[in-house]
Order: sequence, then structure tokens, then C-alpha cells
Amino acid sequence: MKISSVNRKTEILETAAILFKKRGYSAVTMRDLATALGIKAASLYNHIDSKQQILSEIVLYLAREFTSGIKEIISKDQSNIEKLQSIIKQHVILTSSYMYEMAALNNDWMHLEEGLTEYLELRSEYENQFSLILQNGRESGELTYINEEVVLFSILSTLRNLYLWIPKKSELKQEDLVIALSETLLKGIVK
Repeated sequence: MKISSVNRKTEILETAAILFKKRGYSAVTMRDLATALGIKAASLYNHIDSKQQILSEIVLYLAREFTSGIKEIISKDQSNIEKLQSIIKQHVILTSSYMYEMAALNNDWMHLEEGLTEYLELRSEYENQFSLILQNGRESGELTYINEEVVLFSILSTLRNLYLWIPKKSELKQEDLVIALSETLLKGIVK
């Protein structure tokens, strides 16, 4: 049975993400990737142009998912607390689904050449939308007086590192994790 080029490309991206997490982007070569896939290095170039393209596709895919997700969250008719809970849920779901890719997003984005500008714009937009929810929550009286930058940094630091913790807690259900994180991360700021 012949593997379609779409499936092969997905397999290449997933395998690369695993290798990037284990060794770091800089230490992985196209030859390493080909070996892990059980193919010749030259065959990789039938599906992908470069290691840089692989990193760019992984990082930009997730950055776009997070940014479109927060735009959808902010547009909903919900309280700001519910929006914050939705952000936490989005992180848990995406991290659980893309653990290795999350490692690349967090650890290797700085190696981007292709797509660096787009990534930085998406990241900035995401953080601005998140800050807006915090500001609106403070102004509406849902949240205590907070330093939005400190809260943003604190919550995002935890959420961005879930990819390190979730694999160790396989018995924990996503819904339970969302509830526990919401209670823990928001307790100090909710009135």
C-alpha cells in the first residue's frame, strides 16, 4: 500500500516534533529524521523543502490555532472569568493533542527564519487579546485589582509548560485538569 503524500508529510512533521523535543531543533539533522522514518534522506525532499520548513509549519500551525481560538473566545457573550476558563481549556486540549509540537513552539520558535515575523505577530496578538480579557475583567469588577502583565505572565508560564507535565499524569482527565487549573490559576484574581 502506498502512503499518500499528505499522510507522509504529516508523519514527517510528527516525527520531527518528537525528535526536536528529545534533542532540540539544532541537534536534529535531516538524516536523523530520515533514519527515524526509515527512509533515505533524499526521499524527505519529495515531501518537505527543509528542516526550517518543518519547524515553521509546526510552530505556525499551533500559533494560528491559539490565536484563532482566543479570537473566538473573546467574541463570545460570556463573562471574563468564563473566557479565562475557556483559554485554559484551549491550552489543555491543544497541549494534550500536540505535546511534542508544543515543545517546538515553546523551545524552538527562536530558530525560525521562515515565518518568524508571522509567529511574533500571532504571539503578540494572542497576548494582547488575553490582556484585554484581564483588563475587561478588572474594569467590570469580576477580577480584583491586578497587574495584567504579571497575571498574564504567571498564567501563560503555567499553560505553556503543560506539555512537560501532562505526560506524567495520564490518569488525569482533561475536564478535571481544566477545572483544577482554573481554580488554581484564577483563585487569586477572581473577586
